[in-house]
Amino acid sequence: MQKSKDWQPTGSLKNLQFRAQFLSRIRDFFYKRGVLEVETPLMCRGAATDPYINPISVLYSHPNADNQNYYLQTSPEFAMKRLLAAGSGPIYQICKAFRRDETGRLHNPEFSMLEWYRPGFDHHALMDEVEALLCLILDTEKSERITYQAAFQKFLGFDPHAISAQQLKQSAVSKGIILSPSTMNTLTVDDWLDILMTHCIEPHLGFDNPIMIYDFPASKAALAKVRAVEPAVAERFEVYVRGIELANGYHELTDPDIQLERIQADCAYRKKNGYMEVPVDVFLIEALKAGLPDSAGVALGLDRLLMLTLGSHEIQEVISFTTDRA
Repeated sequence: MQKSKDWQPTGSLKNLQFRAQFLSRIRDFFYKRGVLEVETPLMCRGAATDPYINPISVLYSHPNADNQNYYLQTSPEFAMKRLLAAGSGPIYQICKAFRRDETGRLHNPEFSMLEWYRPGFDHHALMDEVEALLCLILDTEKSERITYQAAFQKFLGFDPHAISAQQLKQSAVSKGIILSPSTMNTLTVDDWLDILMTHCIEPHLGFDNPIMIYDFPASKAALAKVRAVEPAVAERFEVYVRGIELANGYHELTDPDIQLERIQADCAYRKKNGYMEVPVDVFLIEALKAGLPDSAGVALGLDRLLMLTLGSHEIQEVISFTTDRA
């Protein structure tokens, strides 16, 4: 009978030892900048409503109430914003995050995230700080910065702010992207932009130095402010290194009414398309009503950053156990 080796870690002990040093360097980076390390709950009654991110639900038996659905957090964002509203000042967190159905070379349903918030920063000031961190950890040079509009014009030859779903469909087909007819005929402009970004732009990004793409279409604002220019843009950015999406940052929306409208729109989209329904995090809305300081925040995939540092090909090489060995 062959003995199973599934009890063994997927990452080498050498990599796990390096990981400890890597985390220490990150903590030192924030300590020197006066950013407070915090911890927030991993299990909460509310969850992120982004239609393309699904949380893992947990049935919790409360001593003084009926069983309740809680959710393992896909990001510590909502709880950290509550701390900001309470007057915490600049904060960061290194924590576990959980996303259902995410597995592969760059994904594990349980992964490590670095998230931080800077009162008084906009997304450009935060890009400067992300750049400083990457220079320290990856020993890179100054990052390239390009708008979302300019990235599409450079790689695909069209303006993403002025194109129809049909034109985007034709562009995708010309690039060899073929989906089922029923799917292709129902995709929106935003859906097609995401597909083209993933297939035709991301693989080319950040091979000389990190690249930051900023000022997304207003329809992709999520939790970011929208700047009223022509065309309107969401004040957010994404960071890419060697073809890998590494971080996602926002100049944070502070208006509770607009935020609630966006969350409710997400919930309606989820219900209409048969996606997992999640409750609104009422604590977040109450925190925004109390007053969230003007801030910028960013979430960065720590496991991916470690992969890039070590030159690893798969996420399993830099974590102790993947979910299938947990």
